[in-house]
Amino acid sequence: MVLSARTWVELPPVTRTDFEHELKTNHGLTIGAAREPLPPSTSYLHYRFILEAALTQRLNRPVPVHTTADPTWYWADIPAGGKMVRVGFARERIGASPPAAIALLLAAIAALTLITALILARRLTRPLAQLAQAATRVGQGETPEPLPEQGPEELAQLARRFNRMVGEVRELLANRTTLLSGISHDLRTPLARMQLALEMLPRAVDAKLVDGLRRDVEEIDRLIGQFLELGHGLEAGQRTDTDLRALLEDIAADARRSGAEIHLNATAGGIMTVNAMALRRILANLVENAMRYGGGKPVDIELEQSGDANVIRVLDRGPGIPESEREAVFRPFHRLEPSRSAATGGSGLGLAVARQLAQANGWNIELLARPGGGTEARLTLATSPRTNDAKS
Repeated sequence: MVLSARTWVELPPVTRTDFEHELKTNHGLTIGAAREPLPPSTSYLHYRFILEAALTQRLNRPVPVHTTADPTWYWADIPAGGKMVRVGFARERIGASPPAAIALLLAAIAALTLITALILARRLTRPLAQLAQAATRVGQGETPEPLPEQGPEELAQLARRFNRMVGEVRELLANRTTLLSGISHDLRTPLARMQLALEMLPRAVDAKLVDGLRRDVEEIDRLIGQFLELGHGLEAGQRTDTDLRALLEDIAADARRSGAEIHLNATAGGIMTVNAMALRRILANLVENAMRYGGGKPVDIELEQSGDANVIRVLDRGPGIPESEREAVFRPFHRLEPSRSAATGGSGLGLAVARQLAQANGWNIELLARPGGGTEARLTLATSPRTNDAKS
């Protein structure tokens, strides 16, 4: 702008028209003599103030930039050669678009808000995810590490209460186990004396009466054992490498010795690191139920691998379990036959013990209808199996 004003002054008047045309065509500048003062500017665009400062520094005197009745043009009166030369340019040459700038600013604010929201959400959801994992472990009978009691006050307070609850649950389970163990010991001592007394009765006593009393004592002793199993159900036992096929063969052999017809079909095998005692109790209970309610028909035991889990099925051809009762039978003392007679069913604790042992070890047990009639008891061992080669 300054160079153009000085050049225009130095040119002969006859050539100024061509120079003005060239400036307007090639550079977008309009130039001419300043004949009347410019009105005060109504523009507050930041670029105007930057241009005024640059012109003032270049010419060592204040050079204001004005707008006329047409706000789309900017004008500046530049002194050159003893004259005032007016140079103007269109506002569109600045390249700044307030609507576009506002839209860009809003987009940047929205992006920053989204990123901040994601960071805050992550900060809030991470402790909740840890809490969910810890709650799952508590449900499986494990004792998780204490949760960090930090972060927002609400989450820190929730973590403190959860840690306190885990400690109380652990203490409650320990007290329950101790209580049941003490009751078992105290009850089995008089039971042993009763058995001894029965054996020492004179021969003149009615043999049927003695046999009945003996069976009652044995039934009480069995019930005490089941109560103990129920009490230990939430405790995760020691895990060892166990051959599933061999374990099922032992359980099937024990069942055959009691007169049952057992068919074992094990398409999978290998070694799994599991609580072998808990697994044996669960499977023995399922096989016993299949024998008791299977109507004297053969019982099938199947073992197969499904993904990273081994699935064990115990199948019978009994009358089956109504769908509405398939979860209820896992409750302690729940029986499909309500008479409570030992001749028509067990004590109602077997499946409750099996479910608690399964949950304590992270397994899943369910009862399903068997195609063609009967019941399928399915036990899914979610622990990844280890083959014999991997073990060696």
